[in-house]
Amino acid sequence: MNFLGTVVLETERLIIRPFNAGDARDMFHNWANNSHVTRYLTWPVHETEADSGEILNIWVKEYEDPKNYNWCIEWKENHQAIGSIAVVHMKEEIEEAEIGYCIGEEYWRKGIMTEALMAVIRFLFEEAGFNRVCARHDTNNPNSGRVMKAAGMQYEGTMRQAGKNNRGICDYTLYAITKDQYSGSSYVKRS
Repeated sequence: MNFLGTVVLETERLIIRPFNAGDARDMFHNWANNSHVTRYLTWPVHETEADSGEILNIWVKEYEDPKNYNWCIEWKENHQAIGSIAVVHMKEEIEEAEIGYCIGEEYWRKGIMTEALMAVIRFLFEEAGFNRVCARHDTNNPNSGRVMKAAGMQYEGTMRQAGKNNRGICDYTLYAITKDQYSGSSYVKRS
């Protein structure tokens, strides 16, 4: 694998880039303070912009590690940070990256997260040299599974009571794509 860290990626509608401290306001207002967005996630709703700022300060320091992949999703139309996508777990021994993501409710059902996920998958296979990319979702959140499927990932199974999120212990569904299944995409270019 070739650890490159969080590089800037670009799609037709998005700039997928490292976070910076100036993203705190957008993060808080566009997704982190919304209980609908965080319902199936593992971190609590942010109560203030300062909460978002504290997290961003930690994330910005973590960019020093080239194994850190944590992107801000910026909407080109208004230049606002509207969500995040990251490698949340990595298994180096099998060259696997597990992706986690979230996006502001205003931006749901517009194909934006699929576009971002496809960009990250392409980068992880073509540039970072991963062999497998996977993601999981609470079975009560099938829209997240639709994103994974639309990005070319395949259903691998459902694990009963194998996860925990803000709703408690949950079943989760796993999707994945391997490098030999991946066929490339015109969705992304490096900036």
